Amino acid sequence: MAQRVVVTGLGIMTSLGHELETFWDHLMAGKSGVSLIESFDVSEYPTRIAASIKDFSPEDYMDKRDARRMDRFVQFALAASQKALQDADLNIRDQTDPERVGVIVGSGIGGLTTWEEQHKILLEKGPKRVSPFFIPMMIANMASGQISMATGAKGPNTTAVTACATGSHSIGDSFKIIQRGDADVMICGGAEATISPTGMAGFCALRAMSTRNDEPEKASRPFDKDRDGFVMGEGSGILILESLEHALRRGAKIYAEVIGYGMSGDAHHMTDPDPNGAARCMKKALQDAGLTPADVDYINTHGTSTPVGDISETKAIKEAFGEHASKLAVSSTKSMTGHLLGAAGGVEAVICGLAIKHGMLPPTINLDNQDPECDLDYVPNTPRKADVKITMSNSFGFGGHNATIILRKYEE
Repeated sequence: MAQRVVVTGLGIMTSLGHELETFWDHLMAGKSGVSLIESFDVSEYPTRIAASIKDFSPEDYMDKRDARRMDRFVQFALAASQKALQDADLNIRDQTDPERVGVIVGSGIGGLTTWEEQHKILLEKGPKRVSPFFIPMMIANMASGQISMATGAKGPNTTAVTACATGSHSIGDSFKIIQRGDADVMICGGAEATISPTGMAGFCALRAMSTRNDEPEKASRPFDKDRDGFVMGEGSGILILESLEHALRRGAKIYAEVIGYGMSGDAHHMTDPDPNGAARCMKKALQDAGLTPADVDYINTHGTSTPVGDISETKAIKEAFGEHASKLAVSSTKSMTGHLLGAAGGVEAVICGLAIKHGMLPPTINLDNQDPECDLDYVPNTPRKADVKITMSNSFGFGGHNATIILRKYEE
């Protein structure tokens, strides 16, 4: 018999805050985390804004020596995991069988900052000066590896790398691992740190990012007619998933139950989405959860604020939900957090859990002039009180990777 899987802990690290209460308050206030980039010279970049985390000190979460041996994305992942475990009131070594606790925390790009720093050393000082920690700092799986080492989790341990779908695939895969009985607890989500010279240059070259540099807080505007691209974010979103049996045995609080996971491939284009692929993904998640379209109350959309992507997702939702699409509440919290790439699905799943807990729908801010081709209820500019029982979170990545997670209000 398949295990029921519940969410018992949440941890975030974003430009909108490091603590759940602060983060949620900022979402409800419609606050933007976007500002001018200050960490390097962006004077020659067409995009000079991002949702940067400016008040992060890794020494608050780990030994200074260890921190120097981790890329920034790993530091974010470890910090958010510690917060999620604290929120779940779970000490792995004392309260569980460590061999039944696993980790899947992915990154879309991995240690880009480390790559840049070490490549500069290679060019300027030669190969003998490259750090012996270069490779283990840079590789994407090191978030899962370092979390395992820090917490003692010895169960299933792997990494998803599916661009902007990474966080949601990590959560979905973790859900299935517990569901089939291969673990009791999974630490899962995503982490990213690509607000760097190379990262910004690459996405600028793609012409994918907003150039609204004079109004940073208004630059991310999903589904708005005047949108001109996404805004880069950084950070981490981590969930603690447990089998219901394990959670009840230790008296854990429960945010929500994970009930559905869908995944699909577009087989279409490197960067442009195919609405049919996204629609299939949502349908698969509904099927996995045993739901009809009318059962869903809210979708946290991928909603990046790109001209093509927002229209594509709107079409996909209509295809997947039929008549119910016009009755759904859907919003894009990337309007406030920016787009955290591989961490986006983790952060947005956290938001879905909090929406269920608080009975509130987060808004899509900066939606001042709605695109006629984006004609759903995007919860414009103001949060909305609602009886939120079932939420869906969408993540779609370059390469045509699609992932959808469904959470339900927990009932015995």
